[in-house]
Amino acid sequence: MDKETVLRQFDDLEAKIERLIETCKRLEAEKLELADKNRELEQQLLEKAELQQRHEDLKILIRSKIDGLMDRLSDFSEKE
Repeated sequence: MDKETVLRQFDDLEAKIERLIETCKRLEAEKLELADKNRELEQQLLEKAELQQRHEDLKILIRSKIDGLMDRLSDFSEKE
């Protein structure tokens, strides 16, 4: 092999390595973006679960209050 061939092969190798480095940097940035998005979605899911629990607790409280009022009305109507 002559000098020009060796230099051309090194240039090709250097270009490939540069593309590989750029690809790794891009993938690392995408990985960070996805990790941030994942944390954001996990937070939204947690907030939604908490909201659903509060809603369920409120439904139970309302049902209990209604049942109590119905019992009082029933007791009142039985006395008359």
